[in-house]
Amino acid sequence: MKKQHFFTAASIFALFALSCSKNENGLKLQAHNENRMMDSMHSMMARMDAMTPTNDPEIDFVKMMIMHHQGAINMAGIELQSGTSDTLKKTAQKIITAQQMEIQQLNLILASLSNDNTDPSFTAEQKENMMKGAKVADIQVITGDIDNDFATLMIVHHQGALDNASAYLHHGNHSQLKQIATNIMSSQPKEIQELSNWLVSNRR
Repeated sequence: MKKQHFFTAASIFALFALSCSKNENGLKLQAHNENRMMDSMHSMMARMDAMTPTNDPEIDFVKMMIMHHQGAINMAGIELQSGTSDTLKKTAQKIITAQQMEIQQLNLILASLSNDNTDPSFTAEQKENMMKGAKVADIQVITGDIDNDFATLMIVHHQGALDNASAYLHHGNHSQLKQIATNIMSSQPKEIQELSNWLVSNRR
């Protein structure tokens, strides 16, 4: 599992370096506050930051992942609406279908939960992961090209889900939630690899 985290983090910074080298050859950049995909990412982060933690890993993991999944759905919707890559549109539709289904599962589980567990160390780890994700997002090179920016920022987004799922597996006890977290740890590195491959093959 640790090797997988190292690979995804390395991929993010490798892509950042690739984008920077491309900039030297005339790549036009776009300010983050003018970018549709980044605006969607920032809106998601603001919602998550506004959440008042309960210190119960089950409740806080579910609430955070619902907001996080909705952020991915919103970003994927922009790709479907305005992107041009058939490959990325298929990825976007796959994300929407999978994460809508998972939101339904999470909402059902949330309705059955009560605040009966306290683990401040989970809250601290979750907050640290959020801060790390926000910083990584804010150093990405974005261009205003919907396909490029969707692939770039969805890698960062998926890494945030991996970090949150990993934190839950360290602290959580709910069998269904542990299975959801395990599924995230299994599926999202594959999508990170697909998105990374697309960026390398379609340098903007």
